[in-house]
Formats: sequence, C-alpha cells, structure tokens
Amino acid sequence: MKKEAIKIQTAVRTKHGSRYSQRLRAQGRMPGVVYGHKQDPVSVDFDAKELLGHVRGGQKVFTLAMAGQADGQMVLIRDVQFDYLGNNPVHVDFARVDANERVHTKVRISLKGDAKGLKTAGAILVHPFSEVEIECRVIDLPEFIAVDISELDMNQQITAGEVKLPADDMKLITDTHSVVAQIVEAVEEVVAEAATVATTAVAGPEVIGEKERLEKAAADAKAGGKPAAGAKPAAGAAAAKPAAKK
Repeated sequence: MKKEAIKIQTAVRTKHGSRYSQRLRAQGRMPGVVYGHKQDPVSVDFDAKELLGHVRGGQKVFTLAMAGQADGQMVLIRDVQFDYLGNNPVHVDFARVDANERVHTKVRISLKGDAKGLKTAGAILVHPFSEVEIECRVIDLPEFIAVDISELDMNQQITAGEVKLPADDMKLITDTHSVVAQIVEAVEEVVAEAATVATTAVAGPEVIGEKERLEKAAADAKAGGKPAAGAKPAAGAAAAKPAAKK
C-alpha cells in the first residue's frame, strides 16, 4: 500500500486514429484517455515500458504529470485494452480520482507459504480466483492482498470471505463464497483408468483361440465335414447324417 502515487510523465495527444496510435507504439509510447469528475476527456500518451512495469507489479493509482498542471492529476486505471491476440496492451483508460475518494476495483491475490496439504501424494493447489474486488479509499488501495496458505490441508479451502483485508474500512465486493485457494487430489489417472474399464466392458473380453476355432468350424461345414465341437453348422449347410448301423 502506497501513500503517494507514482508519477508518470504524460503528453497530451492532439492526433487520433489507428495509424497514429500504431506509430506511437512503434516509438515505445502508449495511447490512453483520462476521463471522469465531470471534466472533458483528455487523450494522452506515455512511456509504455514505464507504466506497464508498474501495472504488472499491481500498481493501479498514478499521478499523471501533464503540461499546465503543477501538481499533476491523480488517476486510477480502469481498463487496459489488448490487441486481437490478447497478448500486447494497446490502450489504457484512466479515471480521475481524489486521494480520499472511495472506489471499487479489483486487487490481485498473492498466496504466501507452503501448504501442508501439498505434502500428501497426488495433492495439487487450485487457485480459481486470482483477484478480488473491494471498495476502499484511493489512498489505501493495496498493490496486492497476501493470503497465508501454510495451514491449508487436503480437501480444505480458503474463500474470499476468509481473506483478511489490509484496512478495517475496506469492503469486500466479491462473493464471500468464492474460492481463492484449495487443496484437492489429482484425478487425471483415476479418470483414465475408469475410461479403460468402461471401454473393455463395452467391447467384451477376448476369448483366446475363439476366432481360430470358429474359422475351422466354418471350413469344416463348407466341406461337408462335421463341425468342430461346440460350433453350430454354417448357415445353409446340411446337418451331418448319423452313420448307418451294420
């Protein structure tokens, strides 16, 4: 949690359009827009590497240093837009905020410690929710929320409602029943074995020598000979007559 927002040098954009934005990104700049507080939106650009480095670390509140503003503008990142592949950031939306303003935003969950349940053979750690949404003052917004999983055992879980928030006046918005960490048993091998058993049951067990015995029976019937023991006469073949008594 930082009491002072990181300052980012920002230039006001007067040109717009996809081609101009592409040229900016080729120069290592990132286009964005600042809006909110009943003021007109302002198009800006900034050093992409500098800002995104802080964003990946969990920082969301910045002070944009722009020409004509001595103190800069405090902003909260509202959205980061990516390219069509979803790999590279291409645009950032900032919302104007005040230090004591209460906002809703998502905060990253950072799991700490080695869960004792992972010492059990076949146990895996499931982390369905990597962030939670909270309400808090801008000045109190944390970069991440640490969750200790050291005592988490097999078939146990930690829900969002059990996560301790850094400040007393913070409010959890995420559903309290959402699972942020859980130790479960890996089931891949069990599923594969069950599938094999099911396939065998449908196909039926193979009887060794059955195919060869039936083929020989069919051949004997065609030649007019006696069918092999246990085999039925071939379709259309006359039944063998009993030998005449002398």
